Amino acid sequence: EVQLVESGGGLVQAGGSLRLSCAASGFAFDGYTIGWFRQAPGKEREGVSSISGSGRSTYYADSVKGRFTISRDNAKNTVYLQMNSLKPEDTAVYYCAASSNYVPLSAPSYICWGQGTQVTVSS
Repeated sequence: EVQLVESGGGLVQAGGSLRLSCAASGFAFDGYTIGWFRQAPGKEREGVSSISGSGRSTYYADSVKGRFTISRDNAKNTVYLQMNSLKPEDTAVYYCAASSNYVPLSAPSYICWGQGTQVTVSS
């Protein structure tokens, strides 16, 4: 069974940090790009960051560039999103997803999605 499971969300004050994890199973993990997306209540889903299968290519939305860092450990079938200097506008449900080719944040290209983890940043 192909599965992605997010973890690491929670409540943090503005300026704080969280590290999200996306654990994969059931497919050849190192052959897939992994993206992080988020959705806040009443807003459209937006792309946050992505990383190629090898980890050599990364992409960040302008809104998080310089604050978030994506990485992966293919031996552990896990992708991480380190989030620093968090702002209230980062509050959302965060999802990870897998794509069979490197399409940085084109949601329709991602064929497998996790169920999300809540990140809440208080002011």
